[in-house]
Amino acid sequence: MRILFIGDIVGQPGRACVARHLPALRERYRPDVVIANAENAAAGLGVTPQLLKELHKAGIDGFTLGNHTWRRPELVKGIDGLNYVVRPANFPENNPGRGSMVLRLADGQTIGVLNLVGRVFMEPARCPFLTANAELETLRQETSVILVDMHAEATAEKIALGWYLDGRCTAVIGTHTHVQTADAWILPKGTAFLSDAGMCGPYHSVIGVETDKVMSRFLTGMPARFDVAGGPCVFSGAVIDADDESGKARHIETLLIRETEADLPQDAASRAPEKG
Repeated sequence: MRILFIGDIVGQPGRACVARHLPALRERYRPDVVIANAENAAAGLGVTPQLLKELHKAGIDGFTLGNHTWRRPELVKGIDGLNYVVRPANFPENNPGRGSMVLRLADGQTIGVLNLVGRVFMEPARCPFLTANAELETLRQETSVILVDMHAEATAEKIALGWYLDGRCTAVIGTHTHVQTADAWILPKGTAFLSDAGMCGPYHSVIGVETDKVMSRFLTGMPARFDVAGGPCVFSGAVIDADDESGKARHIETLLIRETEADLPQDAASRAPEKG
């Protein structure tokens, strides 16, 4: 099985970037399944059921989320009706939605997807390591190929989870920092690992946000509304090849497409910031 994983989609610019590049990437890599982190797809903070449906229709088979999952009240009410979306499994047990899923593909293949959130420099959550133990045991009863999205701030926490799960899942891919790391490799027992897949969003920015707003916050310490930047985008992600029977990874490579102004549509909206 070939998996295309797309890093954090940031606002309307990120959604448009995915629409521009996903058809060609599907043609080039021929993935069996496309999975994306979409927790920032609505103006850079949270996501709505409607946007998830639109991205699903555009060719993304499944979605993971993260610490901003509940920023949009529409998703709190609507997530249970979306069987191709998972939120962090180590959220409180009484939260809506689910933390893992098995996607059944058109050709009969299956893939398990587990979403976790880190605890270092993040909001309180249950232990992602112990949560993964229980979730993987359940997923392995239905499928051999399992991808884990570890949505976390600290690189060390992501790497530790990779080693902890080595040989028990196909891949551990980090999200959340919006900056793609250069450490894609296959761990000794067969699990592909990447500390962070990066983002799909405007790169004339600070991790997708207008630079002046972020610099003002750092310089003054005063609160400021963060708006998604405009302009050309970066498309970040990874491609993982897995053995269908064992679930072990055979290959992992990163994707990084950096657009220029020439790649953008000529309408002014594609270059303008998106208000949160």
